[in-house]
Amino acid sequence: MAAPPQLQALLQAVNKLLRQRRYHAALAVIKGFRNGAVYGVKIRAPHALVMTFLFRSGSLREKLQAILKATYTHSRNLACFVFTYKGLHALQSHVQGETHQMHTFLAAFIGGLLLFGENNNINSQINMYLTSRVLFALCRLGVEKGYLPTFKRDLFRLHTAVIWGLVLWLFEYHRPTLQPSLQSSMTYLYEDSNVWHDLSDFLIFNKSPSSK
Repeated sequence: MAAPPQLQALLQAVNKLLRQRRYHAALAVIKGFRNGAVYGVKIRAPHALVMTFLFRSGSLREKLQAILKATYTHSRNLACFVFTYKGLHALQSHVQGETHQMHTFLAAFIGGLLLFGENNNINSQINMYLTSRVLFALCRLGVEKGYLPTFKRDLFRLHTAVIWGLVLWLFEYHRPTLQPSLQSSMTYLYEDSNVWHDLSDFLIFNKSPSSK
């Protein structure tokens, strides 16, 4: 069934507006908000679902509420960050008449300060995710620019060994320094595997129903 003429006219007007370059920066900010919201849901919902049902106690209603809250917070913050970053970046470029590398840093700096500055579990996870990747990227950039030496041998295996050695040492002797979800994962792997009472909680359950 064909759409009503009024709706067709509206869609044509909207499509015409979207194709006009003069509004591209403003429309890109709106599209960025949309993409941030969608991506936040895609990333957080599966993670929150798995972590909540694996490690969180409480009723089904409480677990679902926790999943929805975490997903909403991540999606909202990311959408608002993309909106803020793209808006500030476009504003700086418009004011100065050209784009500079510093515009990118300043726009993201302000957006991060406003949207991800609160110290909570979700922001901590996002920041740690970014920290590891930024450090990797900076090392590669340093080698590319000649600030860091290029090693003849591949040090990936050594790097891996050091990281795993450090994380288990921190877990065993300085556990509070690790992020809570990492503590939960490592407790399940390395401590809960030391405890059982019979075949049921040795192979089937992590902990027997009677021990919960």
